[in-house]
Amino acid sequence: MRRVLAMIVAVVAIAAGAHAADLVPPPQAAVPIFVAPPPAPPSFLSEVRLGVTAHDPGGQESGSANLSGEILSGRPFIAADPILNMLIPRFHVGGSLNFNGQTSFGYAGLTWTFDITPEIFIEGSFGGAFHNGKIDPVPHRDALGCSALFRESGAIGFRFAQNWSVMAIVEHLSNAGLCSNNRGLTNVGLRVGYTF
Repeated sequence: MRRVLAMIVAVVAIAAGAHAADLVPPPQAAVPIFVAPPPAPPSFLSEVRLGVTAHDPGGQESGSANLSGEILSGRPFIAADPILNMLIPRFHVGGSLNFNGQTSFGYAGLTWTFDITPEIFIEGSFGGAFHNGKIDPVPHRDALGCSALFRESGAIGFRFAQNWSVMAIVEHLSNAGLCSNNRGLTNVGLRVGYTF
């Protein structure tokens, strides 16, 4: 009888142990130490650029240089298709200050950036500008014809670090023949950009 009682106790103990083991939660998977932060919401300010340009080489005002600066917005929205995404422009505003008292100007417009590779890109921009130069012919000055001008620019750039780029730029201002004089103004130079 004692033997039967001992066997019953042993069976109950084993069964109880099995049920207790079933109640223990399975071991948790290891949680990574580093968790990436959620993506930041898009910001209006996307990039700042600063550079130097040769002022109107070969023109009436040649022989001086400009300090040029520009800020760019982010794209207003992002397309799923990368090709379509490149067609979405960014808004820009900038200025060019001549070091020798020649024509300086401020401008605003739209910029399109096309990535050739992850590091190399080309850009085109179009917009308007206001200047402090001469409208009518004056010796050694460009006769720009209107106070408000169209501005176009093109650039080729290289991203040499995660947030930094350098680019060669050419920009042209003219009134497209809408005023009596239309000498136009072309600057060429280099810029460094910092992307936020």
